[in-house]
Amino acid sequence: MNLSNILETATAGIEERYFHLKIDGGPAVYRERVYCYELYHQLRRNWNRTDYVVNGEVDKSAHPIMAPLGARGRKPDLLIHGPGDMNANYAIIEVKPCNADIRGITKDLETLSFFIGKGQYQHGILLLYGYGACQTASRTIKASKTVEDLKQIELWIHKNPGSAAIRIATVGQRSH
Repeated sequence: MNLSNILETATAGIEERYFHLKIDGGPAVYRERVYCYELYHQLRRNWNRTDYVVNGEVDKSAHPIMAPLGARGRKPDLLIHGPGDMNANYAIIEVKPCNADIRGITKDLETLSFFIGKGQYQHGILLLYGYGACQTASRTIKASKTVEDLKQIELWIHKNPGSAAIRIATVGQRSH
């Protein structure tokens, strides 16, 4: 199975209670951490490769190679990599709910570009989730035009719990 198939299967396994969190006394809300933790769980359940592992929120602030390149303050939502081997940097995934503001989306696009360029990750994915993910995708494509030296990033949307996310676009340019 390739990364796209695994991501499709993993997102299809995310239930409503992780997608749109119910709140006692108020309307349901999107909680990026809740969604990410369940996505991490589903990715690990479906990951069938032994050459890479899935890790969540790996802090690169003190990394001997990445920190001097500017990794301080950058903590990706999910990494798929071979820990201890910069040549095994496979994929970085950032997640945003459909109600994310443009600053958060731009920050994630910059983080993805940084790790693709400086960290030599092969794939960068921005996964937008929520019932309004389509509108967020159009804002994201507009925001991508403002990011300097934007690397090639796959844009995925996950519109409904229990259904698979789909890849809708690629923004940016291939890393040289």
